[in-house]
Amino acid sequence: MQDYLENCGGSPGRAGHGKALAAARMVYEVRDALATLFNAPSPGRLIFTKNATEAINLLLFGFLNSGDHVIVSSMEHNAVMRPLRELETRGVRLSVAPCDGCGRLDPDTVRRSLRPDTRLILVLHASNITGTLLPIGEIAAVARAAGVRFAVDVAQTAGVCPIDMQAVGIDFLAFTGHKSLGGPQGTGGLALGADVDIRPLMFGGTGSASESEIQPDFLPDKLESGTLNAVGIAGLGAAVADLAQFGVANVLAHDQKLIGLFRDGLREIPGVEVYGPANPREAVGVLSLNIGDLPCEEVGVRLERDFGILTRTGLHCAPAAHRTLGTFGRGAVRFSVSRFSTEADIQSALAAVAQLARSRC
Repeated sequence: MQDYLENCGGSPGRAGHGKALAAARMVYEVRDALATLFNAPSPGRLIFTKNATEAINLLLFGFLNSGDHVIVSSMEHNAVMRPLRELETRGVRLSVAPCDGCGRLDPDTVRRSLRPDTRLILVLHASNITGTLLPIGEIAAVARAAGVRFAVDVAQTAGVCPIDMQAVGIDFLAFTGHKSLGGPQGTGGLALGADVDIRPLMFGGTGSASESEIQPDFLPDKLESGTLNAVGIAGLGAAVADLAQFGVANVLAHDQKLIGLFRDGLREIPGVEVYGPANPREAVGVLSLNIGDLPCEEVGVRLERDFGILTRTGLHCAPAAHRTLGTFGRGAVRFSVSRFSTEADIQSALAAVAQLARSRC
């Protein structure tokens, strides 16, 4: 990012001088790297947005029409639920397939939710509260058999789990750059399958077809109005290149090992309630808990003040998921690990939780 700001700074697609061309090349190279990472059909079908929320809105408002029926899981983030609740007021119909108390989704539950007017199944790949992985391959098979499009929110798994759009059968993949991909905030995107099309969410300058006041009809320009966050994309590209050297499969193994150690240690601490699947292989590196009757907000404050541990507390922008887990109203304390976390970090977290649990006695 520093190199881009100091040595380039051009606006991609907005001029023919060297710095603009260098910026355009950089954007294409990052687009290509992400398309390769997710095995998207082509770089041109990888649309940059500022986060996964914008990508999901681009998908939902650009694909659905009044009278269409959508199926989601009961663990969805408000990035999915809020636009769908708005679309309900415009004639879109919604079914929420219930997950179990650990956040797991049975594909047969999705199958039973299908209707003649179902047009889209949209699920998250992993919960932002429990880390629970949903069986996207099996759900994709349900969608394919019914002739329904399949979309996945991979905000929690991009950069953690190997994801192959074409092998799984994913028509739309929404991702953010600032989580496990390692990029800066303000980056993300939507990858489109080979034979799907959507309407633009915004209209305006694209740097192409400037002679026309009509929005271009070709990708990615059709869906990328306005100046791109080139410096953020440069940072995302550097992060993805570093991730490729480490290996996404290695990230998953590392995170599951650490979260397994954390979960095992928490079992030995009286008064701690842990949410999500007991088997760490069923989740990514996210775990939420409560300590006795301590308010989760108090736990979060004390973890930072007394131990220097940063967590997220509350409802995590996912009230539907907390209703599924039985924690709606109270919320929970969320810990998360990354490929930079260590076993020493886990031991420190366990010691902190144990001390807080003793203090409530």
